[in-house]
Amino acid sequence: MGNDRRKLAGMTLDALKDAVKEAGMPAFTAKQIADWVYKKRIVSIDDMSNISLKNREKLKELFEIGYKTPADAARSIDGTIKYLYEVEHGHFVEAVYIPDGDRATLCVSSQVGCKMNCLFCMTGKQKYTANLTSNEILNQILALPEFDRLTNIVFMGMGEPCDNLDNLLQAIEVLTSEYGLGWSPHRLTVSSVGVRKGLKRLLDSGDYHIAISLHHPIPEKRAEIMPAEKGFSIVEMLDLLRQYDFSHQRRLTFEYIVFKGINETQFYARKLLKLLDGLDCRINLIRYHAIPGVPLEGVDENGMTQLRDFLTKNGLFTTIRASRGEDIFAACGMLSTLKQDQNNKNNKTIVS
Repeated sequence: MGNDRRKLAGMTLDALKDAVKEAGMPAFTAKQIADWVYKKRIVSIDDMSNISLKNREKLKELFEIGYKTPADAARSIDGTIKYLYEVEHGHFVEAVYIPDGDRATLCVSSQVGCKMNCLFCMTGKQKYTANLTSNEILNQILALPEFDRLTNIVFMGMGEPCDNLDNLLQAIEVLTSEYGLGWSPHRLTVSSVGVRKGLKRLLDSGDYHIAISLHHPIPEKRAEIMPAEKGFSIVEMLDLLRQYDFSHQRRLTFEYIVFKGINETQFYARKLLKLLDGLDCRINLIRYHAIPGVPLEGVDENGMTQLRDFLTKNGLFTTIRASRGEDIFAACGMLSTLKQDQNNKNNKTIVS
C-alpha cells in the first residue's frame, strides 16, 4: 500500500480538494490538510489532530505526507551545505544551502539531469532522466534541516526550470499562496537558459525574479557552449524580455560565467553592453568551476574585477558572485554524479 499512496506535499489547494473528495471527506478538510502539511510541516497523517480519526484513516489508505529527509550532505568550511535528495528510481538531485549573514539562500533542482547540455555544466553530462514532481521540488525546501532560516530560494540547481514548468509552477504556488507558505514572490528567483514557450509562460505566471543564463554576447559563439541558443536565440529572448517591466521590485539578472579566452575581454564586454542596451537589468559574473573532461578555464581574480569594473563604468550594474562550497564539489551536478556512479558500481557488484 505504501508505495502506491500519493503524496500530499506538493499538491495545490485545488488538488487537495480533489483528494479529499476522492476520500469521501468534506471540502473544507483540504485547507486543514494544507495547514498541517505546509505551515506545520508534519510528517504523518496521524498528527492531523483536528481531522477525525475516521477521516485520517481514509486519507492514509490513499495518501501519505511525502516528505523525505536528505540522503546525504557535504559541508563546506564556509558554511555552505550541499544536500542530496533521493527521488524516484534511485536517482539523486542536489539542493545547496548558502548562509550569508542574515540571509540564507537555497539553490533548488527541477530535473534529474538536463536536456540543455551546456558544455560547462556537469548536470548536462548526466543527460536528461526525468522531471521532478512538485513534491520532489518542494521536498528540497520543506525537508531542509535549515528551513526556518531560509530567506530566499533560487531555482538554479540541476535541470532547466522552464523545461518542467507545470511542476515548478505548482511548487511556486504552494510557496507563495496564503494556504501554503505565503512567501513574497520577490523571495524567489527562477533561472533559465531560455525555452521559447516556457519563458513567456514563466514571465506571465508571477512577479518573481528572473535570471537568464547568458554566458556569451555573440549568438554564434553562445551556441558553441550552449546548444539551446539554436532553438531560441538570445536576440529573440531579449525581444521577449523587453516586453516586461523590470524597473520596480522585480529583477532581471543575466548570469555570465567568465571563461579564459572565450568571453572575458573588453571586446566581449562591449558586445555585452550593446546587446543589453536599454534593458533594465544587471549582470552577475560567475567564476568557472572546472568539471572533468571539459577544456575550459576560468579567469583569475584580477580578470574578474577588471571585467566588472569596465561594465559598471559603462552603465551596466555588475556584481561578482562569491564562490561558495569550493571544497565540496562546487560545480552543479558533481556530487549527485558521484553518488549515482557509486550506486551503479554497487549494483553491478551485487549482480555479478
